[in-house]
Formats: sequence, structure tokens, C-alpha cells
Amino acid sequence: MTPSPGLPADSLVHAVAEAVDRAGGRALVVGGGPRDWLLGRPTKDLDLEVFGLSRNRLAEVLEGFGCKGTVGRQLPVWRLPRADLDVSHPRAGALDYRPDRPDSLEAAFRRAARHRDLTINAIAWDPLDDRWIDPHHGRADLAARRLRAVDREKFASDPLRLLRVARFVACLEAEPDRELVETCRDMDFEGVPVERVAGELRRWLLGAERPSRGFHFLEDVGRLSLLGPVATLRGVPQDPRWHPEGDVFFHTLQVVDQAVRLARPLPPWEAEVLLWAALCHDLGKPATTRPEKGRIRAFRHDVVGARITADWLESLRLSGRLRRAVGALVRHHLAPVQLVSGGAGPKAYRRLARKLAEGGVTMLDLERLARADHLGRATEEAAPDVFAEGEAFLAAARAAGVESGPRSDVVEASRLMARGLEEGPALGRALARCRVLEDERDQPDPDEIVDVVLKEGVGADRRSEPRRR
Repeated sequence: MTPSPGLPADSLVHAVAEAVDRAGGRALVVGGGPRDWLLGRPTKDLDLEVFGLSRNRLAEVLEGFGCKGTVGRQLPVWRLPRADLDVSHPRAGALDYRPDRPDSLEAAFRRAARHRDLTINAIAWDPLDDRWIDPHHGRADLAARRLRAVDREKFASDPLRLLRVARFVACLEAEPDRELVETCRDMDFEGVPVERVAGELRRWLLGAERPSRGFHFLEDVGRLSLLGPVATLRGVPQDPRWHPEGDVFFHTLQVVDQAVRLARPLPPWEAEVLLWAALCHDLGKPATTRPEKGRIRAFRHDVVGARITADWLESLRLSGRLRRAVGALVRHHLAPVQLVSGGAGPKAYRRLARKLAEGGVTMLDLERLARADHLGRATEEAAPDVFAEGEAFLAAARAAGVESGPRSDVVEASRLMARGLEEGPALGRALARCRVLEDERDQPDPDEIVDVVLKEGVGADRRSEPRRR
């Protein structure tokens, strides 16, 4: 027997459904909620679809729950305050249901569900009768991890649905059927809003155990171009000595999958930064990869990749905070191995910590990206799931006092101003020089550093008389 969601009898879903029923309508839980319940997964946001009531009558019912208006243009949605519950009419129309004909509810939902994308998202639960309504056999498809379009013609009306398929391929580890694959190959993608692309990709990265499955699906249907510079990674060769797994695209997908594993214990923000950085870390390779003396090299791909990353994430209209964090990690993702192999001293680690701090990330964040990069290769060194350079990098950063961020400034602005510098750009340049000198010293003396900066003439164009105390 298929389990019911088992919501408590006093839940808001039941309260709204009962109020709708008293008004002569019927409310069904639709969308991702039923799908996630059937999968045994927690679901936060629930959607109710109401049949049999006009818009004005439904608005009157929902006023009793504190709902004053709707959001959305094409399909008005009532969002109940202080609850993760949205209420709307079905796209096919709300008035097909008649209370005196109980069988009309199934027929009304069948027509409404034709506007949904996949059969696994076209399942409804009736909270009053505690029963499933599944006219397109979505439960069977869900059990088989099979993706089918409810209606091929209506599916193709929204080009973003292809990215939703890619997300479900990755997050549910499901397989699209032949007809869905053909539909996706033939879809027109002109005018897709970038915000929706970014939203789908974000949910996909954060919600899948193996995001690589979704990228391979887009490759199979010839739609990698939807992901901007990620598409350029395909076919870019790598030196087989360091990357026997294949081209940059395949390596990147392995790195992303490794990053998911490393991100599990992290807070949401740190996890998201790591996953975007894993996806973007080698975006500079297509522009920099060259054969050289029998080897394949990508000199300065970290620098070029940081610029490409910044441009792409900005085009996706992601936040400036995220762009800065991901860009800093991409720019310095080679540093852990380089510093360890080069035997760098403490001042190099302190300088790096300051550069990372400008992007809002730490040496710990950088080591995780470098670890995912290392484990996303098919070399013997990566096979034991050990990253010796990463351990050495963190140990050196810890010894330098910068594992979790740069050291606090020894010289503050007030000390420089007391020695005659005024507020303004010159003071900023002097403080920056002080930080450089601080990082070069294990035990920095503030007065000694100020003496050096003033002697060098940093900020001399803005010097004033020393302040009297």
C-alpha cells in the first residue's frame, strides 16, 4: 500500500482544505510535495491547487488565514503568511469540479496535470480523504526512477524544463525515456531568463549526490551551451600524466562530485561557495591550454579562469558576495600544492590568507577546493582518497596563524594618524604597506613598521603636522 504523507490533523494544509470544502471547492496538494513524500524525503514548501471556486471566492476564503493578495502575473498565487504554503488555481481552470459529482475531481485534476512537466510532478494528494490521485502513473515512474513528460507539446512550451530534467537526472538519479530525450533535443531556448537558469543550476548543485549526471545529460542532448563557459571545457585535452581521466570537462565533473562529498558537513553558505568554485575552477583552461615540449600545459589558467568566472557569475546575476568568494578560490586554487611543493615560508601563507580574505574566504575553504581538484583525478595519488599536500598546507597555515583568516592588523589607522597622516587614499596606501610588512614578520612591532612606512614616504603627499595630545 502506498503510504500517505501523514500530516498532523491540525496542520494548515488540512485547515485550508476544510475551509475550501465548506465553500464548495476542493484543495489538493500538488507538485514537489507529493513527489518528495513518496520518496521519503522531507519537504518544506507545499502547494495547494484549488478546484471549484472562483478567484474572488477563493480570495475570501484565504482572507480568513491572513492572506491579503496574490503574487505572480500569469498565474496568481496566494502565499500564506508565516507558512511555507502556496495556494493557486490550476492552469487548466478551476471550475471543472462539482461537489455533487465526486468523480469530477479526478477528471479536473487529470486535465490540470497535463500542464505539468513530468509525470512524477503530476501526482496529487487529497488531504480530506487521505488518498492519492495519479492519472498519469507518476508513482510507477517514480518507483522506477523514470522521467516521462506528461504532454510533449506542453512540455516544450517552457524551455527551462530541460534544465529541470537535468536536475532530476542528477538529484533523483533517474533516467529520461526516449521520447523525453527527443523532446529536449528539439526544444527552442531563445529568451530563457538568466535568473531561472541560475536558480535551476543552484538547486541542482546543492541537491544532488552526483551533479555530474545532469551535465552528462545536457551533453547528450546537445544543450551544454545553456551553461555558458562550462560548454567550452568539452574536448580540451589535459596532460595524461596528471589527468588520465580525460578532458577538462570530464575532470571538472569529477571535481564537482568530490566537492559534494566534502560539502556535506559544511554550513549552507560554505557548501554553495565550494560547489560553484569546483564547477568554475578550470574555466581558464580552454583559453590557455597549449602543447609544449611534448606536454600539455595551461599556464596561468587560474588567473584567466578567475576573470571568466567573474563574468559568467555576473551574467547569471548571482550576488556580489558569491562572485567574490568563488573568484578568489578559482584564482588561487593551485596555491596549496604550489606553496607546499615550493617549500614556502610563513610570510607566503600570510599573504595568501589576506588575498583570500578580500573575497571573504579562508585557507580552509581553499584547501577543500584543492582537495576536490586532487581527488577528481584518476591518478594513483588520488586513489587512496588522501591529499597529503592539503594536510601539509593546512599545517603550515596553522603554524603561520592564518588557517581561519589573516592575523589582526598590528598597525591601526589611528596610530598612523597620530604620526601625521590624514584620512584619505594616502592613509589607505600606508595601511596596505603596513600589512605587507606585518606579514613578513613573525613578531611584528607596530612602531618599527610605522617607522619603515614613513621613511619609505608612503602617504607622504597627505602628511600633516603630528597631532597634539
